[in-house]
Amino acid sequence: MKRKSKPISLLKKEFFSRPSHLVAPDLIGCFLIKRISKNKYLSGVIVETEAYSQEEASCHGFSGRTKRNETLFGEPGNFYIYLSYGIYSCVNIVTGNNNWANGVLLRSIAIKGENERIASGPGLLAKRFGLNRNQDNLPLSPANGFWLQEGENLNKMGHIVQTTRIGISQAKDIPWRWYLE
Repeated sequence: MKRKSKPISLLKKEFFSRPSHLVAPDLIGCFLIKRISKNKYLSGVIVETEAYSQEEASCHGFSGRTKRNETLFGEPGNFYIYLSYGIYSCVNIVTGNNNWANGVLLRSIAIKGENERIASGPGLLAKRFGLNRNQDNLPLSPANGFWLQEGENLNKMGHIVQTTRIGISQAKDIPWRWYLE
């Protein structure tokens, strides 16, 4: 007898309407999907994330709302994309509640059949998926061409490691980085 596989479901607003440090580890193993054409997609599994929240100094919203970080205070489940060093796009997913800066940085994605380094690091991830400031504040949904789906059973994939964040100068001792071992 053939077993029915569990239908893969989209991650919806409710999933993201939680604090970033709860959403970030739950994103490990999920898929970021980009529609390229009617029947062609780019898909990769999220293997590294970092959480940021307004109450800690490394968050872009720590000092309050600005034109640059406005999206981070907005709707959970939307992209927050900013430029790092004025060059590299960094892709975040807004989490938590409106009017409270909270988000998860997507640090690395593994794409089946491609070099493991192609989307390893925030700038390379954004480049491979064609994400930039033009998609800032875009809600994640198939209708918008980018969405997130539940992943496969993590027991098959490996162990999730929790550690401190990297590449920041403030609040770097907070253990809000997760990666697939």
